Amino acid sequence: MRSGFYNPPTMLLRLTAIVLFISANCANAQTGGTSVFRFLDLTASARQSALGGNVVSVRDNDINAAFNNPAILNPEMDQQITFNYNPYFAGIKHGYTAFAKNYSGVGTAAIGLQFVSYGTFTRTDETAADLGTFSGGDYALSFSLARPIGLDSMLFAGASVKAIYSQIDHYTSFGLAVDLGISYQSLNRLTTAGLVIRNGGMQLKTYYNGNRERLPIEIEAGISQKLSKAPFRFTITARHLEKWDLSYTDPETQNETDPLTGEVKPAAKVTFGNKLLRHFIISNEVLISKNFHLRMAYNFQRRNEMKVDSKPGMVGISFGLGLRVSKFHLSYSRSIYHLAGGTNSLSISTYLGDFKRAK
Repeated sequence: MRSGFYNPPTMLLRLTAIVLFISANCANAQTGGTSVFRFLDLTASARQSALGGNVVSVRDNDINAAFNNPAILNPEMDQQITFNYNPYFAGIKHGYTAFAKNYSGVGTAAIGLQFVSYGTFTRTDETAADLGTFSGGDYALSFSLARPIGLDSMLFAGASVKAIYSQIDHYTSFGLAVDLGISYQSLNRLTTAGLVIRNGGMQLKTYYNGNRERLPIEIEAGISQKLSKAPFRFTITARHLEKWDLSYTDPETQNETDPLTGEVKPAAKVTFGNKLLRHFIISNEVLISKNFHLRMAYNFQRRNEMKVDSKPGMVGISFGLGLRVSKFHLSYSRSIYHLAGGTNSLSISTYLGDFKRAK
């Protein structure tokens, strides 16, 4: 048995203490509408989109997985580079690129850039007179490092530091965020797990003179299980562990009056089970071969928040595939957000070292 797991070093205990401290201090945080730099919550890659958006436990050679949990960085990602394009709604363009390098005795490091372009807007005054145009965008430059906790360990720790810049017209804002993560892998590599605190930090400069806004801090955990004799890997991810009730009740629907009978109808209460399920994403990868994977997921919170009750359709469901062609790994995903439509994502990754060896 590996002593690194059964006798966790001081570093693991300190990281666990940090997790518990931050959990206690953000217990009443909101999930929307009360924080800045919400673009940090966007899904970076096609694989992550196909798996529901927030997988923190799958540990393999995909550098994009480290966007959600820096502890997943490992030597198998050495010299891997990735490019991701995720066109969003209303013409918004979102992308992410990253590069990883392994340093013997230090760990695996990565640098990444996330960007969002909101396009060009028409500027008008109170009389609707055309005053020209303006644009907006968000950027986050990240530096990550991960390494085993102790020698010959099944536990790994990682951290990312993100410098954030946001611009809307002539208004700008700066911020600094940190991600802290832990990753576990069993001896047979069939079971993996992860725990991460994302976006802990502060807004250094506000858009306009005023109070600083909080960042969208979130605590996530997950576990993945690959079957030993079947090509399936199942994953359960739990989001927003810092907040129990993720439900929202529209105040306009409170105590509605029946127009025929005049009877006041109390608003339907959100059940315990519904509140619990909103934290979970269930996903599966079908590992048909080394070069071809199918992916699918069900996001409970997305379905509850975005579906139309009279016609829920496939809201909350996402799916995609991964295909290796020569030296390149391609991924595609489709995520259904609403009856009106969904989003498509495309990723391409390769190892720069493969081209050097080919010469």
